[in-house]
Amino acid sequence: MSQPIDYKQHLLSQETLLKLYRNMLKPRLIEEKMLILLRQGKISKWFSGIGQEAISVGVTMALKKDEYILPMHRNLGVFTTREIPLSRLFSQWQGKMNGFTKGRDRSFHFGTQAYKIVGMISHLGPQFGVADGIALANKIKGIKEVCAVFTGDGGTSEGDFHEALNVASVWSLPVLFCIENNGYGLSTPISEQFNCKSLADKGEGYGMESHSIEGNNILEVYQKVSEIAESVRENPRPVLIEFITFRLRGHEEASGTKYVPQELLELWETKNPISNFEQYLLKIAVLTNEIIERYTLEIKEEIDTHLEVAFEESKIIPNLATELLDVYKTSNYKDIVPSGKKKKIRFVDAISEGLRQSMEKYDDLVIMGQDVAEYGGVFKVTDGFVAQFGKKRVRNTPICESAIVAAAYGLSINGMKAVMEMQFADFVSSGFNPIVNLLAKSHYRWGEKAAIVVRMPCGAGVGAGPFHSQTNEAWFTKTPGLKVVYPAFPQDAKGLLAAAIDDPNPVLFFEHKALYRSVYQEVSENHFTIEMGKANQLKTGKNISIITYGAGVHWALETLAKNPLISADLIDLRTLQPLDVETIYRSVQKTGKAIILQEDSLFGGVASDISALITENCFHYLDAPVKRVGSLETPIPFQGDLENQYLAKNSFENELKALLNY
Repeated sequence: MSQPIDYKQHLLSQETLLKLYRNMLKPRLIEEKMLILLRQGKISKWFSGIGQEAISVGVTMALKKDEYILPMHRNLGVFTTREIPLSRLFSQWQGKMNGFTKGRDRSFHFGTQAYKIVGMISHLGPQFGVADGIALANKIKGIKEVCAVFTGDGGTSEGDFHEALNVASVWSLPVLFCIENNGYGLSTPISEQFNCKSLADKGEGYGMESHSIEGNNILEVYQKVSEIAESVRENPRPVLIEFITFRLRGHEEASGTKYVPQELLELWETKNPISNFEQYLLKIAVLTNEIIERYTLEIKEEIDTHLEVAFEESKIIPNLATELLDVYKTSNYKDIVPSGKKKKIRFVDAISEGLRQSMEKYDDLVIMGQDVAEYGGVFKVTDGFVAQFGKKRVRNTPICESAIVAAAYGLSINGMKAVMEMQFADFVSSGFNPIVNLLAKSHYRWGEKAAIVVRMPCGAGVGAGPFHSQTNEAWFTKTPGLKVVYPAFPQDAKGLLAAAIDDPNPVLFFEHKALYRSVYQEVSENHFTIEMGKANQLKTGKNISIITYGAGVHWALETLAKNPLISADLIDLRTLQPLDVETIYRSVQKTGKAIILQEDSLFGGVASDISALITENCFHYLDAPVKRVGSLETPIPFQGDLENQYLAKNSFENELKALLNY
């Protein structure tokens, strides 16, 4: 009977052949030990890669050690081939401090810059967009490196997968998109997942080179990927590689394999990548039984030694201060003082000028978005930027918000900065997942910065209708790890944008469209910063505190101008996360009354949380209930009279007077 895997003639050295074998044997022996520990209740969960070791090992060995690789939870061979100390892996799986996430995430949900690994994302598809960003940084910096990213056959159905392939193809990014086609997405067979002959066919639709490889054949995997990687380093482009394989155990151990026909399991057991390669190496006299015994003994001793280290490590003792401090990466804010030399410009001009000066300051800052290049953006914020900074750094994107947010994260991981323009803040819903699940959690999960600003043109008052007029800041103030900025004046917009770009944390930067060309101010000409998290008290009074932001600031100013006898503190929050509660409390404790004005519809908005904070912390100072004023509980209508009726601007004056008379 012939061997199930055909190892064709090759020119690999004996040393390489033995290394391939040993590197596959190591994760297999670790897994066998982990399955014992799982049954003993010493680890909580396990995703087995038994039967798929050739892919992880072959791809990792084909890459250089300083090339990024983005594995999944069945790619233990990536971590062991990169020679991560086993004690750290075992600590990670037990939720201990010597792991990589301080007990905050499990199994393979971690990254490490030291080993150039970006750990898996449960949402699967966004990993491909992150790889795009890493590869884009390499290409911009002129570094001849590839980036390899993994997903399974199930992940290829996600929109993020298709977005990332399209971006990589359009931009000729040096990425190896590796698909492990193991026949099932959890329990769903591939016949119910896609209707093309091969997953490699999906690359053709994006004008992308693609290959289908026998994933259990370590020689084919290693040699073919090595050849492709070397070619891509010299001729940057994306390549889609489908690895035909099978997992011999369940999606995770609790799932089992009852949904898999027994004959299919038996067939693939004959194609076991380790036992087949072992027999081949014995046949050609590269491997001996003595070497097998020695490798097995050495690896098992290493496993036991490192397990003992991990088991003896103390459990994490929760520390509230540490948990809260690690939500954001520490920002070493540098106060750059505004110059006295000023010029009167519009809000939109201040944004443009601040962005331009930051581009001049940071050679590694990239702007991405729809129509931001030659066209200058739909609001002309980046008009003329291509001429000054070039198309490498000012990049038109396909219409794929999710992939571009993920790519921005990849740029940050690979040492660059990114500003992404959402053409309209409403469109952020198409990029919501990577913002709240990647950017927001990055530092807390694995200590990695996310130096990204997402610009959010927002707001009503311009007759743009339900799809182009939302002010959706409350979607993000709820998510720990994000910073949310919402200026009302040109000077603030310019200084806060500069500070946001300086910051190593993800910032949602809201820019009200109705203010773009209607609000003018004398703005300092130099590059300067304004610290995020600091409100600005515009007026001082004694009878009431008005707390607002964005267009609401101008509505409040108009109301106070019409009612000069109203003595009020007017607080422009400027930043919603972090929130300047000290300024709010100080004012309310003085005046005894508070009214919070927002453009967003009322329920679930920022005003609700500020009201609760005031009630909880300033109750004894209040002379009246805290009042919230927001727009109608409807989508934003297009027609002028309907839009005017919708806006909180129209009810604010009456509500203010009613509260004063309480």
